[in-house]
Amino acid sequence: MRLILASASPRRQELLASIGVIPDEIRPADIDETPAKGELPRPYARRMASEKADALEAGPNQVILAADTVVAVGRRILGKPSDRAEAGMFLDLLSGRRHRVITAIAVRTADGVNAREVETAVRMKRLSAEEKDQYLASDEWRGKAGGYGIQGMAAAFIPWISGSYSAVVGLPLAETVGSLSGAGYAIRFGGVAE
Repeated sequence: MRLILASASPRRQELLASIGVIPDEIRPADIDETPAKGELPRPYARRMASEKADALEAGPNQVILAADTVVAVGRRILGKPSDRAEAGMFLDLLSGRRHRVITAIAVRTADGVNAREVETAVRMKRLSAEEKDQYLASDEWRGKAGGYGIQGMAAAFIPWISGSYSAVVGLPLAETVGSLSGAGYAIRFGGVAE
């Protein structure tokens, strides 16, 4: 089967490559990612991943993998900040608190879509004004849900997580492997079919 990744995220490509999975094609899905009025973070993440998978055609020997990552503080969804000021507001909100990172994956074949979510609890230390300013100046916050990337400099701000580290980065690998295998896509670890 051919694997099509419905995401342009370099982090998702790197995570897949770390387990030896290289998509045959990268086809980012272009959908409206605006949350519905009153939509909660977990259903929103699942809907986004499913809509991304549905936006692409799946041929008879193709499997489409789509994902969406949401940072949530209570019922509030923190998306990708539009500018430095919004990134700063997100960091102020997350500083010294626990929050949730929900990554939903959707695997689509010609037979349909299978979607699931993985939720990870994350605690960010209380940030000093200097730490916040330095992080914002780095521009690492750009394109990252919640305005930070745990795999980069912001790792120094995260003393504790409970759940899947790879899901916080953008793709829960254990669940992704299970879903792809269930769809008939053979994962090869060390060249041996799983």
